[in-house]
Amino acid sequence: MNNTQIASALISILCFIPAIVLHEVAHGWMAHRLGDPTAASQGRLSLNPIKHIDPFGTVILPLMLMLMNAPIFGYAKPVPYNPRYFKNLKQGEVLTGLAGPCANLLLGFVGAAICWGGMFWYDASAAGIGRQIAYWLFYFGYYFTLINFFLMFFNLIPIPPLDGSSLIVPFLPDKALPTWYKIQQYSMPILMILLIVVPYVAPSIDPISWYMNATAYNLAGLILPS
Repeated sequence: MNNTQIASALISILCFIPAIVLHEVAHGWMAHRLGDPTAASQGRLSLNPIKHIDPFGTVILPLMLMLMNAPIFGYAKPVPYNPRYFKNLKQGEVLTGLAGPCANLLLGFVGAAICWGGMFWYDASAAGIGRQIAYWLFYFGYYFTLINFFLMFFNLIPIPPLDGSSLIVPFLPDKALPTWYKIQQYSMPILMILLIVVPYVAPSIDPISWYMNATAYNLAGLILPS
């Protein structure tokens, strides 16, 4: 790897890790605000990345997607919460579920601001170290925005175990909730098939890429420098 490739890889890591960590912390923070002490008692409201790393979702999956030239996203170790602590279970599920994507939305706008700042600095700088820093600042902001929008829209897909599945909870009868929670526990293999196996077996069928092009890329295109 040359120096540019090494720098690009490092920036990718610097973008990805805080995006998924703050996504999970936002879930735990919202649950805590709604009366659930589970995440706090297990030390999962920490910003320390080590407490949130999932070997597959944080390391292996993003690397696989990178090698496949697919949109890079993944997940951290889910922050635990107990909906029985919520005064209003269904409302609590929705608010806790949406807290992570909302955090990524805000981070995406932060990334866009950094990107614009890097571009203005680059244009105003003469050749030299300052211009090089401005370029990498621009690159970081651009990629940080995309990563956060990927995470936001991916997690908003309304299938378990993704956050968007919390939007289904208010429409379920109370007696169906135990079954719903069991489905969530065993739904990850189905998601992996949709995410990895289907595009590999049938390259022309890639619903995730279609969805990301229509959502994350379009939103990023509205707020990032063209």
